[in-house]
Amino acid sequence: MSVEFDFDGSVVLVTGVGGALGGAVARAFDDAGATVCGADIVAPESEDFLLDETEAIDYYQGDFTDEDDVADVVDGVVEEHGRLDALCNIAGTWRGGDPIHETDADTFDLLFDVNLKTMFLASKHALPYLRESEGAVVSVSARSSLEGGAGDGIYRATKAGVRLLTETIAAENEGVVRANAVMPSVIDTPMNREMMPDADFETWVDPDDIATMMLFLCSEGAAVTSGAAVPVYGEA
Repeated sequence: MSVEFDFDGSVVLVTGVGGALGGAVARAFDDAGATVCGADIVAPESEDFLLDETEAIDYYQGDFTDEDDVADVVDGVVEEHGRLDALCNIAGTWRGGDPIHETDADTFDLLFDVNLKTMFLASKHALPYLRESEGAVVSVSARSSLEGGAGDGIYRATKAGVRLLTETIAAENEGVVRANAVMPSVIDTPMNREMMPDADFETWVDPDDIATMMLFLCSEGAAVTSGAAVPVYGEA
């Protein structure tokens, strides 16, 4: 069953737009008629930038672990387009494989910066504009954040933080801005296939399906939903 959304006239900011999920979300909003503003630390000409249809978005390069960069990007979006209706916090990364007593502090800093600080800073600077438009924030947590586990505890902790900050934003902006998170298991991306070549890819979640859920959470169809952590596990 196909699902259609109408975001004509809406302005959406997607962080991590150069990645597989960020690109899928950007394309989905573009197809739904939104003005899509994509931000990433990676330049579009880089081989690591996976969004082919870069002409479909207004691209803003910035390091979202740097507050000055975040403020410049968010303010620049509103200056150019006059408003901001939705923020999709997708910037993130994964590191794992080592137990806590063998994990470098640099890995801790990297994961908290990229997964949690980016979400915090983007939300902080977008919220004043989202309050004006009575908009929405959707962030990416993870299924694994629901419990501890061997080998990637730091990653799980960062994604638990995303979930808790989402609940906080929802509580602090009740009736004005809706904030929700999606919780994928393993997303079917080229990087994940490369890292786990022997896995059953058929059980993984397609980025396009997660994008559809994120559009729904930003739509009027989810007007009564805020503070939720929505499973997007697929068959995993």
